[in-house]
Amino acid sequence: MRIGVMLRHYDQHGGGVKVYTRELLTALFALNRAHRFVLLFRNPALLGTYATIPGVEEVHVPARTLLGWDQIAVPRAVRRLGIDVLFNPKYSMALTVHCPTAWVCHGLDWYVMPQASRLLDRLSHRFLVPRYAAKADAIIAVSEVTREHVMQFLHVPRERVHTVYSGVHPSFGASLSEAELQAVRAHYHLPERFMLYAGAVYPPKNFTRLVRAYSRVGPERGIPLVIAGGQNRFLSAGELEEPRRLGLQQWVHWAGWVPSETMPAFYRLADVLLLPSLFESCGLPVLEAMASGCAVVTANRYGTRELADGAAVLVNPESVEDIAAGICRVIEDAKLRERLHAAGRQRAERFTWERCARETLGVLEAIGARG
Repeated sequence: MRIGVMLRHYDQHGGGVKVYTRELLTALFALNRAHRFVLLFRNPALLGTYATIPGVEEVHVPARTLLGWDQIAVPRAVRRLGIDVLFNPKYSMALTVHCPTAWVCHGLDWYVMPQASRLLDRLSHRFLVPRYAAKADAIIAVSEVTREHVMQFLHVPRERVHTVYSGVHPSFGASLSEAELQAVRAHYHLPERFMLYAGAVYPPKNFTRLVRAYSRVGPERGIPLVIAGGQNRFLSAGELEEPRRLGLQQWVHWAGWVPSETMPAFYRLADVLLLPSLFESCGLPVLEAMASGCAVVTANRYGTRELADGAAVLVNPESVEDIAAGICRVIEDAKLRERLHAAGRQRAERFTWERCARETLGVLEAIGARG
């Protein structure tokens, strides 16, 4: 079977969807099944990314616009290349192809909290996403919460929505020497103790309340906040000014975008990961921190609650007081941190990219067999 993979998003920001796509593809190729993967890139500079891997074919599919790529260029390529199943690791789908199709839903925060999306995105979510959902022979949801939302908001029958959890790279569970840890600490000028926020900043991340909660807990205990990532993804430029508005400049350390291969050391060095998001479908930092033996404070709702499942301190993300109280519990209770370390590692063992790839490929094979 020739499986086409839509990859116009592959050169976007290095956040969760990019990590997901990279790790899923690597694991899919490692399964070594009797299929050929045809990777469709919009950016010709990406040709050669997987050129040495058996069973992989890379194709440049040019187009001036994103919509033109999805709806004109890709259907032409599908016909020309004889693709049997078309798969997109990120939402969107070519609506005029005649082969079976599947795409991955990484969450429907646009429907849960539409006020947190840009107008252009809201139009896309209202008029295009329902059509992508109706077209798909299968939708892969990254959590059970996401599966329920796909059925609720997009009216997709239960049998066409499949929950397949993301994985955690083995490096997050691997041991690191003291020398390796100290090298990362020195390179990023990390303090001896710190709390950690990891990821870009946009409205569902609840960054303002996180910083306000930290301001009540961290400085008086002499523990800085390190922000790994922290760019304004959209609609949150003002939120990035919150540390300055609260006079926290000396307490908040901006590490910038940290390569994924360096993040295990960040989690290992941190006292706690803070991710009290208003919405997460499958928050990869929660899984990565748990696998690394880092305590987690996260939200008591949606995907973070589902992933944590007894291995994190859960807080009400709409309450600065509750977030601060959760941080205090972890910082002040060494036995609680030890329990969270052990429970987190055990919980994270269930989330592997091999399992994600195997279950994803099972979905693609099933729709391919139905033709």
